[in-house]
Amino acid sequence: MSKVIIVCYDISNNKVRTQFSKFLEKYGVRVQFSVFEIQNSKRVLSIVKNGIESRFKRKFDQSDSIYIFTTNHDKTIRYGSASLLDDDLILL
Repeated sequence: MSKVIIVCYDISNNKVRTQFSKFLEKYGVRVQFSVFEIQNSKRVLSIVKNGIESRFKRKFDQSDSIYIFTTNHDKTIRYGSASLLDDDLILL
């Protein structure tokens, strides 16, 4: 059973949004414009949360939002191009 983190965001500032997406690209794959799928481990989750706290939180506007969902990969139902993602994908 593979666990993943889903990070969804809505960031109004273009520069901050670009910086944030580049940060997330180090740890996962973009599955939608503002949604990343990241292989879950305590270490990776800690890195992502600490990065948000230390690098981005102060840059967010009051209307910006970030969601981090943890889930089991075997319970994910995908359609369309999402069904082409490899469940065994290992990200370093």
